[in-house]
Amino acid sequence: MRLRLVPNETRIDFFRYAKVTFGGSLIAMLLSLVLWLTMGLNFGIDFRGGTTIRTESTQAVDVGVYRSALQPLNLGDVTITEVFDPTFGDERNVAMVRIQAQEDQESVSAQTISDVEAALQTVDPSITFPSVESVGPKVSGELIRTAFIAVGAAMILILIYIWLRFEWQFSVGAVAALFHDVIVTIGVFSLLQIRFDLATIAALLTIIGYSINDTVVIFDRVRENLRKYKKMPLRDLLNLSTNETLSRTVMTSGTTLLALLPLLIFGGDVIRGFVFAIFWGVIIGTYSTVYVAKNIVLMLGVKRDWSKPDANQGNQFANVDA
Repeated sequence: MRLRLVPNETRIDFFRYAKVTFGGSLIAMLLSLVLWLTMGLNFGIDFRGGTTIRTESTQAVDVGVYRSALQPLNLGDVTITEVFDPTFGDERNVAMVRIQAQEDQESVSAQTISDVEAALQTVDPSITFPSVESVGPKVSGELIRTAFIAVGAAMILILIYIWLRFEWQFSVGAVAALFHDVIVTIGVFSLLQIRFDLATIAALLTIIGYSINDTVVIFDRVRENLRKYKKMPLRDLLNLSTNETLSRTVMTSGTTLLALLPLLIFGGDVIRGFVFAIFWGVIIGTYSTVYVAKNIVLMLGVKRDWSKPDANQGNQFANVDA
């Protein structure tokens, strides 16, 4: 007896509420942009600038105790991460303490660093500080620009890839869905003021890759059905293709979410933003594949000239290896 989340054959009309779903996506993107411009993002140390202090101790690292010791200093965004390395012995416990740049200061002052070291020594007398590294506002500003350039470059390359593999209508639909995913995700981060750092950028790139993978699977089935059902209306053909791949979509997204859920709940503050971005991205990426990318393709239409002797003529890039 096998568990089936989706019946073998489904006949869901994904375009039945197309105006509602597509309109809702446009509204969500608009609201996300408004939130981004008005509330801004809660940038982490990577983008604000700050200081990283490496600690070593013979006692086990207790992140909660460290955080409680630093709380009276009112340093703002402080991230404490225990460092695990198989080469470390039982007497070598390492942690990284990251402190955001303070107001009107190029970097965290020497006095602030001394206060942090003193506060940690009160809870762990054996603690030492082998290294201190600072990231200034100029470097953090360059990181912001580089991060968004990376996201934009990924979308452009994906647009070119889909264009070569399928047709330009599919390329526009896929990239529109990716823009939808990234902008709405940034809007959620702005609304909830979740820390936005380089790990979040990595999550956004992961979302782009995950979303486009699901989109390509459906588009590949669409291309097969375009040859198989030469006279079927495009709307019915897109519905058929989505229904045929629905089981795969649900199983892939569902198992990914099941793997991410424990990390989201028990992973702690250090990785929660990263995991939340991927968790939300899987949901919004699956939605955009079904309700955004296909709607764009339907609106643009796909030219099918079956009067040619060779049905593949004019589609010479269709069989480019994935």
